[in-house]
Amino acid sequence: MLSRLIYGSRFSLAIGFVVVTSALISGVILGLLAGYCRGWVDTLIMRIMDIILAFPSLLLALVLVAVLGPGLVNAMIAIAFVLQPHFARLTRAAVMAEKTREYVVSAKVAGASHLRLMLVTILPNCIAPLIVQATLSFSNAILEAAALGFLGMGAQPPTPEWGTMLAEAREFILRAWWVVTFPGLAILITVFAINLIGDGLRDALDPKLKRS
Repeated sequence: MLSRLIYGSRFSLAIGFVVVTSALISGVILGLLAGYCRGWVDTLIMRIMDIILAFPSLLLALVLVAVLGPGLVNAMIAIAFVLQPHFARLTRAAVMAEKTREYVVSAKVAGASHLRLMLVTILPNCIAPLIVQATLSFSNAILEAAALGFLGMGAQPPTPEWGTMLAEAREFILRAWWVVTFPGLAILITVFAINLIGDGLRDALDPKLKRS
């Protein structure tokens, strides 16, 4: 039991890393385009993001996995899809705030291309809030992957993913309570620890708190 729990942490943490990385990359690209180009590009991208955010994330992920088919990879794709709007909106807001700064105008006057302005000039100054969002999304990814695994739509037995372990242990809950308790505690402690890290990073990277 304990060995499966420890071994399963590899799957849960790997899910969080891959999902957040995928959502971060796609969300940043969309947010950069929306915030920099504005106009119809901004409107189109943001309306699509609003539609995705209008649905409960777990429900939308469940529908996507039902369409793609149960499995760990499909669950990761679905979770990354529902998390990317948060990164897109955050990147767009940061780009719009940075776009009017003097250093961006100077780079534009100096002849920097649009691609260079987006990737080299503006994006590095938008990293701080994205790091915080990535940390908080990491815990959301672990929770949603566990929920999908518990519902039989994520990792499939005998993969020792924590949500799948909870689903397998349901029938033993009255006779062997620890079989259900320890995977649940592992999810709780991991998510709580990651959220604490996210709060700490937010406080450390917030310029207003630094000035105070």
